[in-house]
Amino acid sequence: MQVISAQFITSNTDYLKCPPDKYPEFAFIGRSNVGKSSLINSITFHKKLAKTSQTPGKTQLINHFLINDNWYLVDLPGYGYAQVSKEKRKEFEKMILDYLINRKSLTCLFLLVDLRLKPQPVDIAFMERMAEEQIPFYIVFTKADKLSQKQVDDNFKHYQEFLLQSWEALPKMFITSAEKHQGREEILASIQELIDSSPYKSRKS
Repeated sequence: MQVISAQFITSNTDYLKCPPDKYPEFAFIGRSNVGKSSLINSITFHKKLAKTSQTPGKTQLINHFLINDNWYLVDLPGYGYAQVSKEKRKEFEKMILDYLINRKSLTCLFLLVDLRLKPQPVDIAFMERMAEEQIPFYIVFTKADKLSQKQVDDNFKHYQEFLLQSWEALPKMFITSAEKHQGREEILASIQELIDSSPYKSRKS
């Protein structure tokens, strides 16, 4: 897939206010400071599509971007640590889960994980919640350029082995680097495959 066009459509705090269920949606989420905005900009080849920041918790809304006039890329707030109050964090959690559980056109969730770190409890807990809610997701390992190839291979293998201790099968996984655009083509190809089989594909007007 080639990204011909990418435009911001709207930001919301409530899934009921999101755009009509017209196109298949692919949401991106991860622990705060995982490099989500940088990866979104890499995937779309738009340097400023998603706002990047050194401050964790920058994304605080459900952001819809229309890609190629036929699918939505959805940038969701991070989970876990963010420089906000406990009450605000609960608001984020409810906003995110309401969207993920109720959004009919959500086709797949791309769950970002920092490849430099050992499996984090907050990531594992989020994956388990997604499995419980039967929300399809892929795992996207970020920041591979910060590691040697041996470290990438070792960390990736360790993560797989860790998950297989309690999972019968693993979701599709990608190793990425926003800086080097690594994994970009693979993610876009997987999105195209899902678009081709999506019931929302034929609802364009």
